[in-house]
Amino acid sequence: MSLKGKHIGFGITGSHCTYHEVIPQMEMLVESGARVTPFVTFTVQTTDTKFGDSADWIKKIQELTPEPIVDSMVKAEPFGPKKPLDCMVIAPLTGNSTSKLANAMTDSPVLMGAKATLRNGKPVVLGISTNDALGLNGVNIMRLLATKNIYFIPFGQDNPQVKPNSLVARMEALVDTIEAALEGRQLQPLLIEKFKD
Repeated sequence: MSLKGKHIGFGITGSHCTYHEVIPQMEMLVESGARVTPFVTFTVQTTDTKFGDSADWIKKIQELTPEPIVDSMVKAEPFGPKKPLDCMVIAPLTGNSTSKLANAMTDSPVLMGAKATLRNGKPVVLGISTNDALGLNGVNIMRLLATKNIYFIPFGQDNPQVKPNSLVARMEALVDTIEAALEGRQLQPLLIEKFKD
């Protein structure tokens, strides 16, 4: 399926260690001809970490697409009936935002974009990155897996010896997952080894 002309929302939450994996995927979407609108949480906008300063990440995101960054609830709200998306991606999706999405708590521009997209009956693609996926957050992931129009980028344990509850999506499968989701399919297999040999 061609993504040319598709309007894709690309939500980024605060799993800072995963940004280097998702930014190239956003670039691939733009290069495929998709119209990509970035959404960021307040954490992405304000938190500097050992993985980089927030201002630098925001600059990189904005350089990839001519669409303005959606960085407030006011800017996110129109992406319902007024500015419908063909698909909303959230990658990386933290455990915190996973639990909020699964329990209908909409307190960030990213989650507002997902809510608006689901309201319109369009697919939402999730790329999890959380140290608690096989812990207390497991129930939230299962709830989302059973929710209509939600699709997951295939995921697996990234470091089972050191972080046995951690799951991370294979972000390089992001584009394939979007294409499948737009056809109403979950890309398979869903449960994978995190890294290919």
